[in-house]
Amino acid sequence: MSQAPQRRRPWLLYAVVALIFVGGVWYFGLRTTPRAEGNPWRQRNSNQPTPVRAETVQRQDLTVQLRAIGTVQPLNIVTVRSRVDGELLRVAFTEGQAIEQGQLLAEIDPAPYKIRLAQMEAQMRQNAAQLRTVRADLERFQQLSGQALISSQQLEAQQALVADREGAQAAYQAQVDDARRQLAYTKIEAPIAGRLGLRQVDAGNFIRSSDTKGLVVITQTRPMAVAFTVPEMDLRQVVEPLRAGEQMPVEAWDRNEQTLLASGVLRTVDNQIDLTTGTLRLKAEFPNADERLFPNQFVNVRLRVRTLAKAVVIPSAAVQFGSRGTYVFLVNEKNEATVRDIVIGPSDGSMQSITKGLEGGERVVIEGVDRLREGRLVIMVEKDGQNPPPPMAPGGMTKGSGKGGKGGKGGATK
Repeated sequence: MSQAPQRRRPWLLYAVVALIFVGGVWYFGLRTTPRAEGNPWRQRNSNQPTPVRAETVQRQDLTVQLRAIGTVQPLNIVTVRSRVDGELLRVAFTEGQAIEQGQLLAEIDPAPYKIRLAQMEAQMRQNAAQLRTVRADLERFQQLSGQALISSQQLEAQQALVADREGAQAAYQAQVDDARRQLAYTKIEAPIAGRLGLRQVDAGNFIRSSDTKGLVVITQTRPMAVAFTVPEMDLRQVVEPLRAGEQMPVEAWDRNEQTLLASGVLRTVDNQIDLTTGTLRLKAEFPNADERLFPNQFVNVRLRVRTLAKAVVIPSAAVQFGSRGTYVFLVNEKNEATVRDIVIGPSDGSMQSITKGLEGGERVVIEGVDRLREGRLVIMVEKDGQNPPPPMAPGGMTKGSGKGGKGGKGGATK
């Protein structure tokens, strides 16, 4: 009689455990089940429309641009050095100043060079007096030689003496010119127009022409050049129009590509391709009147190579890549998503041209693509993604209204 209750205890224990398990599954299942109402972006019910953003396929001219990272380079950089030795009397510029060509920058003590010039001029005047004397003697010797009163040897000697004095006069003239040049070099002038850097030497120092650091550095800022590279595969569409004489516009943007810094034109290309990178170096020139381009600055370069007239254009974000190839999601008249295979053409970065598969006026999905599949209902939302419109019923009817709405961009309902 004691064995029957012992046999029932295991079965009762198993039953209690099973009830506890079922109750726990039911309780926690209710807590984790998402509610139907709420933000439509979080709905998991496949029967509910999927919120997306769509843009209309446009037909417009598309500018094809090559993008690269460039470095701003001055056309000329000059380190101003003294050509003569002497004490630096004064500095006539301010650091960072914009200067013009020929403007006075500094002055070296001219006294020693004035004295040397005076010496050379005195020696030249002395030789000029001697030259006048020997020339007068030569005229008399020529008269006497015609009367056979002197020998031809005496006449030739006098002619040689005149030639010697004439040579000495030319040498003294060269020395005077050199002394004047040295005196002119005591005033240091700007060889080019540009903007000055930091001063390297202060007034009162004795400077020499052999000093390597110089007085100051002048950087030409107007115009300015930008050097950049393009891949070897783009060589043809750059070189051919450039050699044909076409003006190829170039734009320089900041690092975030949010602000246009300057606009210019392509000037030249390098004469060989870099074997290590497979790229070709190019150089563009910018007027830089406002000096927004700074030497050694990194900029984003956009080189315009051609323009596609009336091309089928969509946002680049709408293009999808998968095992089936290149495709997009379209929104049909019933507000259903459908897949369309496409063939892409050139792009300018934000906009993509389509050569096959789309026509103007169709709507392509640019956001919410990861939640779509063929035939799924969609609902349009505004760009900011806030306060999306109420879900649409099948057939494009807004729930709670008697007609479908197509207001706003891309058929968004309000």
